[in-house]
Amino acid sequence: MQALHRRTLLSWLAASSCGAAAPAVAQSAFPSRPLRIVVPNAAGGAADITARTVGQKIAGPLGQSVVIENKPSAGGVVAGDLVARAEPDGHTLLLVSSGTAVSAALFKALPFDTLKDFAPVSLLATFDLAVVVKEGGRFTTLAELLAYARAHPGKLNIGTPQIGTTQNLAAELFKVTAGIDAQVVPFNGTPPVITAVRGGEIDVMIDILGGLMPQIGAKALRPLAVMGAQRAAQLPDVPMVRESGGPLASFNVTSWNGLAVPAKTPAAVVERLSREVQAALAQPDVKKRLLELNLNAQGSTPAQLGEHLAADVRRWSDVIARAKIARQ
Repeated sequence: MQALHRRTLLSWLAASSCGAAAPAVAQSAFPSRPLRIVVPNAAGGAADITARTVGQKIAGPLGQSVVIENKPSAGGVVAGDLVARAEPDGHTLLLVSSGTAVSAALFKALPFDTLKDFAPVSLLATFDLAVVVKEGGRFTTLAELLAYARAHPGKLNIGTPQIGTTQNLAAELFKVTAGIDAQVVPFNGTPPVITAVRGGEIDVMIDILGGLMPQIGAKALRPLAVMGAQRAAQLPDVPMVRESGGPLASFNVTSWNGLAVPAKTPAAVVERLSREVQAALAQPDVKKRLLELNLNAQGSTPAQLGEHLAADVRRWSDVIARAKIARQ
């Protein structure tokens, strides 16, 4: 009996020892093959270039190449589903963004749970949204625009890209927060909104600043304000919306992107990836390259990205409900 008890105890200790060693083996083996970053956007855009820039930087420290795989689709569904189903070993990453949060709020059913099927790694960058008007038009300041909107309920038209985009929902949030009665008019993309503003068909537009910079530089469009919590590095003299005070004093909307991996990826692997991404984003040449795209390099801890994503899902779900936008 004592011999049996001794053999049982030794077997349990051996099993425990093997179990304790297994994670260490798995962690030391990471990465064991090339990594891939799945981007839910077409090649050549800001998201794609961001992924490639950061991917090249982390390849060296990780000792493996990093391949970018573009999987554009409505709502990022194809890319998200691919990564959600991938092996949770850290070798497959997803480029997530404010659009990921919008999709979670807008779509009735996705093939994955945005908040449960991914483990956040790090933010990559933030990018500003701006309120712009025709240069030489009726408005020269945001205060003038707000005064007009309050004096003429229902008359102000705000152009944005398609319904359900971050820009479109930011416009809805802006008018509700400011307490103005204005019409948000969605267009099929940014170029037709620019044309409509320049032609006087609509009064103002809200869009991502980067795509508007050529028009601003050419003095065709005038920026009245940026929507983030700090002034844009590209336009330091342009005020923030929140500088208007009153109900807009705490207004803050920015677009962003980041990286995530499948849920159940070992915490040590997630932490390793996060450290390498944050180190890459701190390098001057990476900051410079992203700023050329009108993006502000900004890393984060996994927890910070997770909180950011969850907060955006809640915010846009509320905006969609209040604006009575039909869920798709």
